[in-house]
Amino acid sequence: MQPDLIAALNAYADANGGGEGVFETPIPGFGFMRTAHETLPKHIVYRPSLCIVAQGEKQVIFGEALMTYREGQALIVNVEIPAVGRVTKASREKPMIGLVLELDGGIMRTVMEDLDHPPVPNDDVGLGAFVADFGGALADCVVRLVRLLATPTAIPVLYPTIMREISFWLLTGPHGDDVSKVVRPSSRTRRISEAIQILRNNFTHQLRIDDLAAAAHMSPSSFHQHFKTLTSMTPLQYQKQLRLLRARQLMTDDNVHVSDAAYQVGYESASQFSREYSRMFGVPPKRDAMELKAMPQEPAL
Repeated sequence: MQPDLIAALNAYADANGGGEGVFETPIPGFGFMRTAHETLPKHIVYRPSLCIVAQGEKQVIFGEALMTYREGQALIVNVEIPAVGRVTKASREKPMIGLVLELDGGIMRTVMEDLDHPPVPNDDVGLGAFVADFGGALADCVVRLVRLLATPTAIPVLYPTIMREISFWLLTGPHGDDVSKVVRPSSRTRRISEAIQILRNNFTHQLRIDDLAAAAHMSPSSFHQHFKTLTSMTPLQYQKQLRLLRARQLMTDDNVHVSDAAYQVGYESASQFSREYSRMFGVPPKRDAMELKAMPQEPAL
């Protein structure tokens, strides 16, 4: 199935400008990249998604957890997590081709309700991302999804059906227990993911663990422990990464001054912002923004 997927992705890329880079598509939450070069580490926020390497190799770091996935494998992400990703294997002869398809929680929940024998996982919280082999019926669905791009008028009609199939194979596959945790209403993973959304929507405000723990129906100590297990970072580290990533975007995309970016993302001290920014990105914010503006942007997928 990999040759079919590679051929379908290459055909779409060549018909839409060709070359290297990120290729957006008319399908919501679906895009892919093609590059003949290894890339520098790039900070991004992963949403719940199916990330597939059709050719080449990628590496992703979630907090303290490092994951590598290559041709024939997929990274499945259950919750929103800041991460650092890079292409670790690519060449002109065999470019790295990788796609990201955001998972639809609503469709997954309806599929789960329709299953005669839905997965019944334990309620242990694990890291909200894992690498799995990619093939069989799931791969066939993804190939058909890519081929659907050639007929844009068919996308609104057929996309929901194919996404139901993808959700079915994920939920009934060998990792169905892990995938189902995020769509089960009462699971710890689902409750923490809802608290993550609150944090995500309010990351510029002062962090109140008690409020997030209450939203997840947990004690503060239990919430802190399970949050770190799920994301491989503490709530404070999670918030800090969101703030610094947003500040970086403000400085590079909107030409916002360093101190203004710091205050806009919630810092009260510009000097503290500069210290934490330098620690995360390796260079001071002003220099980093200038260098990013001057260089070609690498693919973000």
